Amino acid sequence: MIPSQIAYQKPESLEEALNCVGDLGDMCKILAGGHSLIPVMKLRLADPENLVDITGIPGLKEISDAGDSISIGACATHADIANSRPIHSAAPMVSKAASMIGDIQVRNFGTIGGSIAHADPSADWPAVLLAADASINMQSRSGSRSVKASEFFLGLFMTALQTGEIITSIDIPKSAANANSNYEKFAQPASRFALVGCAVAADNSGDALADVRVAFNGVSATPFRDGGVESALTGSGLNDESISAACGVAADGVDVMSDHFASSAYRKSMAAVFAKRALKGLS
Repeated sequence: MIPSQIAYQKPESLEEALNCVGDLGDMCKILAGGHSLIPVMKLRLADPENLVDITGIPGLKEISDAGDSISIGACATHADIANSRPIHSAAPMVSKAASMIGDIQVRNFGTIGGSIAHADPSADWPAVLLAADASINMQSRSGSRSVKASEFFLGLFMTALQTGEIITSIDIPKSAANANSNYEKFAQPASRFALVGCAVAADNSGDALADVRVAFNGVSATPFRDGGVESALTGSGLNDESISAACGVAADGVDVMSDHFASSAYRKSMAAVFAKRALKGLS
């Protein structure tokens, strides 16, 4: 199936883009890499009258060191992120996750902003941004705002992004926990989406773990921080015994998804397995 006839605009500045989406409202979709939007348009699951292409806007692809955080432009591609030395130094799970997305074509064209705006529960970025305690920056004609990742992902394909807003960047805090982070996933062989993905970050600089963050994608309709695993690990040492005990409660109390790829029981079991793998990858 091919998409319906559609009007196409390619603004040259952020101001022009904000005016476009402000005027068009629900009648438009924003196009970045297109790897989330175009497939659903082909299936007529999305049928916008207008596309606003933001790929050529200066600044939206930049990755920069902002002092206490790394700022990632919304149009930075997965490949840009995977190859960024500042990101790898500040939050290795972020660059690792980027390198595991799709195939080389997807990584070269798909963007972080487009992926998180789409909010597929099996996409890699939501869990990683939750574990990183990242902030998503958005702008509209009326101003800008910043939302924590924990408040951005609201449900199945649902986010806090409002009509008329464009995601402009994502901030990854520089912290001891993010510098000691890891991501592991059980990938669906064809799509490379996560049947289960687990991102972990923890400050292991002292005698016991602190600032522990464990997040999952692919397990539930909404990506989530696992408070049970985090609580079990906080204040303990990082060893096989503590990891096994903590992972035993992975995804407890969560409404685990079941589909033709994996049952809920299997996903819950794999949540424990991949949490353990991610934690064992920490230093």
